[in-house]
Order: sequence, then structure tokens, then C-alpha cells
Amino acid sequence: MFARKISLAVALALFAAPALADYRLVTDEAEFMSYLSSKNLSNRLYGLALTVTPQGTIVGRVAGRDVTGDWSWQDGYFCRQMMWGERDIPYNCQLVEIRNGNEMRFTVDRGAGDSASFMLR
Repeated sequence: MFARKISLAVALALFAAPALADYRLVTDEAEFMSYLSSKNLSNRLYGLALTVTPQGTIVGRVAGRDVTGDWSWQDGYFCRQMMWGERDIPYNCQLVEIRNGNEMRFTVDRGAGDSASFMLR
């Protein structure tokens, strides 16, 4: 009987956990920048570390190559253009979401395309 109660409790906890950890939409530039103040976007899998500045620049490194770019906030979206080494990363506006105050997800094409998540470090 005790094992059955533990199994039920674990199942309920696992079922409820995603709701606690869901991403929340960020549509305001000031809120976006508040998460990034003194922090960088990081994704260790890709060797990525980027700084997004309040002055509208992006600098960092990805997979051993320098990244530079510009960004602006338009109609609730993060819009950016970047260079990765010699490769042009074209202009794109992205939906931004936050989870737990330390993980940010960007979805290209105003939320209609692929997503990438980054830790705030």
C-alpha cells in the first residue's frame, strides 16, 4: 500500500512539473533587458556565449568564431542581424520567452520557426 502511494505521488509530481517550468512570453524590451543585465546568453553544447547590450549590439563567440551584430525591439519581438565569422546571419525577428528567470528561448520568424534555448549566466 505504501509503495502504491509513493508511486502515485511521483506520478503526480512528474505530471505537474511541466506547468511549473513553462516558458512565459516576453513582449517588452525593458523586461527583456532586465533579464540580461550583467548576464550573457550561454549554450555550452554549441560553445556559445553572447552579450546583448542595451546599446543595440551583440558580441560574443560561437564554436570558436567571433559573433558581432545589431539588434532592436520591434512590435514585441527581438530583431537581429549578425555575422558569425565571415558568415552573414540574416535579419530576423524572434519571439522571446523566459523560464525560471534564467533560461531564455528565442523562436525565429516571429515565433513560427525553430527555437533555441540559452542559459543566462
